[in-house]
Amino acid sequence: MSQYTPNVNFSSDRAPRAVASAAWHSLFWLVFANGVGVLLSFLLLFPAFNRLLGEWTYGRWIMVHMNLELYGWTSLPMAGFLFKVYGAARGPLAQWCRPVLWVWSTALGVGAYSWLSGYSSGKLFLDWSDYARILFPLAMIALWALLTTSLVHKWKTTAARGTKLLGLALLLVVPFVMYIASSPNFYPAINPDTGGPTGASQLESSLIIVAILLLLPYGLTQRKAEHSRTIASAWAIMIAEFLLCFALGRADISHHRPAQFLSLGSLLIWAPLMPAYYAAFEWRANTRRWRIAFLCWWSALVISGWIFFLPGILDHFKFTDGLVGHSLLAMAGFTSSLLIFVMVQMLGEDGWIFNQTRSFYGWNIAVVAYVALMSAAGWREGFDPTFTIVPGAARNAVYFLRVVVGVVMLAASLDWFVDATTLLHVPPHVLMAQEKTV
Repeated sequence: MSQYTPNVNFSSDRAPRAVASAAWHSLFWLVFANGVGVLLSFLLLFPAFNRLLGEWTYGRWIMVHMNLELYGWTSLPMAGFLFKVYGAARGPLAQWCRPVLWVWSTALGVGAYSWLSGYSSGKLFLDWSDYARILFPLAMIALWALLTTSLVHKWKTTAARGTKLLGLALLLVVPFVMYIASSPNFYPAINPDTGGPTGASQLESSLIIVAILLLLPYGLTQRKAEHSRTIASAWAIMIAEFLLCFALGRADISHHRPAQFLSLGSLLIWAPLMPAYYAAFEWRANTRRWRIAFLCWWSALVISGWIFFLPGILDHFKFTDGLVGHSLLAMAGFTSSLLIFVMVQMLGEDGWIFNQTRSFYGWNIAVVAYVALMSAAGWREGFDPTFTIVPGAARNAVYFLRVVVGVVMLAASLDWFVDATTLLHVPPHVLMAQEKTV
């Protein structure tokens, strides 16, 4: 645990218990998934240890690692965000937020056990099958029901009711789509009729992330009036890029065609534009370091993503550890920093749990080191595919350092989790005041 002592004056700037609980649950799964990640990196370095795990070998733990990072760490902060946006975090319904979070975490635990037991649809990030395939969508529906009840309860005093109704309609579709998409009968896990990534498909998925980033501040803070032109320009550029995306079509086209990699290059404008956009909003002072971190990782992701797509470079890095490193840049670098920034903004003065110097720099430096290691390994692997298959001094050194980096990331996440546990120890009179506030 860090040496920082939180303010014992439980002011109104403290986070609602529901938001703090969402942070705690998300960090619990981050620690668990990171621990599994360390195990996986150890098994890659010493494959013989798989024999000691019985049926729970690398192939089953990898599903647990990826799915818990996605549906635990990266999803539960958004539950806290929705609690705040729909007003469920305060008032008489606040007492139901924590049970909903426990239903979600229980579904994740059941899912993890099912994957370790060999149940899987065979689809990446849609591994839900058998009983877990039913339980997890039910957890989503439980969250939706709470948000809907909160909106109805506070209907007369709620702003932007039309937008929130639209949000609920979209959220209701998700559990049913997930249940259908997880079925092995819906579409094959490996579809030989589809090609690799195209500039159009990459541009489309990237613009969805851009749209989320543009919308996110409206649920967290207020915009600065003097920066309205920057905000309007960002939205206009996004609309123009969506039109470009539709004009490219969705055919299976080689990434060697100039129209593909040049159109994807249009995303480069968001490297400087997104920091300018976020500067147009009011943010808490304690979000500064994570705001800078997520915007730096965003710029690195946009620039490196385009470079990796270029003809010759993608051909060299495809199916190597280089793309593993780029994936970690996206998840542990950009996505994790963004999530922590959002949680610090929502937690108010309780955001101190993420601002300890040791864990902040430990996490970010470890991500830089991981990306550098995997990029170097991927570049070498592009010349010699046996580099990561046949043990050797260079390969073993890279994989050993990856274990070390994983341990550092695990330690940082554990530091946050231990500190987050203190947020749940709110005095009863403060808790009652929070949950009665409308």
